[in-house]
Amino acid sequence: MPKFSANLTFLYNELPFLERFAAARQSGFKGVEFMSPYEETKSDLLARLRDNGLIQVLHNLPAGNWGAGERGLAILPDRIEEFRDGVRRAIDYANALDCGLVNCLVGVAPKGAEASLLRKTLVANLAFAARELAKAKIKLLIEPINTRDIPGFFLTRTDQAVQLIGDVGSDNLFIQYDAYHMQIMEGDLARTIEANLPRIAHVQLADNPGRHEPGTGEINYPFLFGHLDRIGYSGWIGCEYKPLSSTVAGLGWMKPYRS
Repeated sequence: MPKFSANLTFLYNELPFLERFAAARQSGFKGVEFMSPYEETKSDLLARLRDNGLIQVLHNLPAGNWGAGERGLAILPDRIEEFRDGVRRAIDYANALDCGLVNCLVGVAPKGAEASLLRKTLVANLAFAARELAKAKIKLLIEPINTRDIPGFFLTRTDQAVQLIGDVGSDNLFIQYDAYHMQIMEGDLARTIEANLPRIAHVQLADNPGRHEPGTGEINYPFLFGHLDRIGYSGWIGCEYKPLSSTVAGLGWMKPYRS
C-alpha cells in the first residue's frame, strides 16, 4: 500500500503555510514535505508537526535566490562556500525536524558556462554534502527535472543521475524520482523505476500535462502504485502537484489508498 506525503509548497495553498499542516492531517496524510523550511523557525515547524502527529519526510537544500530564477547552487563554481553553508543549514533544520531526506536541486547552467567545469563542481559539492549529511544520518537526494518547466536545468534524466552517483562514489547519494518530470523527459516510468530501485529513496507525483493531481492526465497512476508495491518500494510518495481546483476537492484519487 503506497504511503503519501503532502507537499505543502504545492498543496493547501488556500491557507497560510503554517495552517497547511493541520489541513494535511485532516485529509488523512501522515507525512509532509516542502521545498524550503528556511522561511519559518524550527520551533514553529516542529510544533505544527507534533500538534498534528505528522512526519517530516523531506525538504530541500537552500536553492539560492528563487525569485531571481535560481534553482540550486551545486553546479556554480563561484558559489561553493554558499552551497556548503546551505548544507550546514539544511542539516540544522533536518535534525530539528527529525527529517531523514534532503533534496539537492543542482541548478540552472549559466549561459556560456563550460559544462565540464559545472559538472566537476557538482561532483565535488555532492561529495561534500553526502559526507556531511551521512554524519547526521540523513540521506542526500538529487532530482532530475524537465527542461520545459525549468529551461537549462543541469540534471534532466535518470541515467544522468545514476552516472553522477557513480562519479561521486558515495553510498549516501540517491535519486528523488519525480514521475511528472520523467514522463516529460523520458517516459517508460515503471521499467526505469524498477531498474534503478536501489538508488531511489523518494518518489514524487503529478500528472501530465498540467502538473495536476492523478487522474487528470496521461499517467496511469493506479498501475504505477501497484507496480511500486510489486517491486518492493517502501518509501514515501510525495504529492507535489498543483490542484486543479481546491486541494481537498481534488483528493478523490487517494480514496482507494487510505487506511
